[in-house]
Amino acid sequence: MEDRSSPVDVLGSSLNAGSSATDTFLLRRALLGDLSAIAGLEKIAFTDPWSPAEFRALLDAPHIIFLVAVGVREGSVVGYAVVSSVLDQAEILNLAVAPACRGVGAGGMLLDAGMSTAVAAGAKAFFLEVRESNAAARGLYASRNFSEISRRRGYYKRPVEDALVLRGAVQ
Repeated sequence: MEDRSSPVDVLGSSLNAGSSATDTFLLRRALLGDLSAIAGLEKIAFTDPWSPAEFRALLDAPHIIFLVAVGVREGSVVGYAVVSSVLDQAEILNLAVAPACRGVGAGGMLLDAGMSTAVAAGAKAFFLEVRESNAAARGLYASRNFSEISRRRGYYKRPVEDALVLRGAVQ
C-alpha cells in the first residue's frame, strides 16, 4: 500500500463542546475498528446511509482520504470525512459529526484536514453535493468559500430533494 501520510495523522485540537467542559478531538485516519461507529453515525446523520461494506471498501483505496475525529477523553469516533483526490481535483464524498458534537468545530476540522491532505496530493479544486435543506452543512461549506455551480434535481431519494453541487478552490 502506498504511503499516504498526511498532516492529520496525529493532529489534535481543543474545542468547546458548548457545556462547562472542554473536549479535545484527535483527527486521524480511519481504521477498520472504527467502521461500526462510523456506520452508526452515518445512520443518524443521513436518511439514505452508506453501508458498512461501502465504508470498508474505502479504507485501502489509494485515492481516498478517510479521516475520523475521536474524542480524546472518551475515545469514541465523533465524526468522519471521506475525500476522493485524483490528480488536481478532489470531491468531498461524505462528512458527518455526532449530534452532540455539532456546532463546535469538529466538522470544520475534518473538512479542513481532508482538504489540506488533498492539496498536498495536488488538488486545486474541490466539489461536493449537499441537500438544499441542509443549512448547517451549506454554512460550513460557504465559510470555506464553496459556491454553487449547479443543481441535481431529485438527487436525494429519502426524502426526494435537490442536491446543490458546490465548488471550492485552493486559496
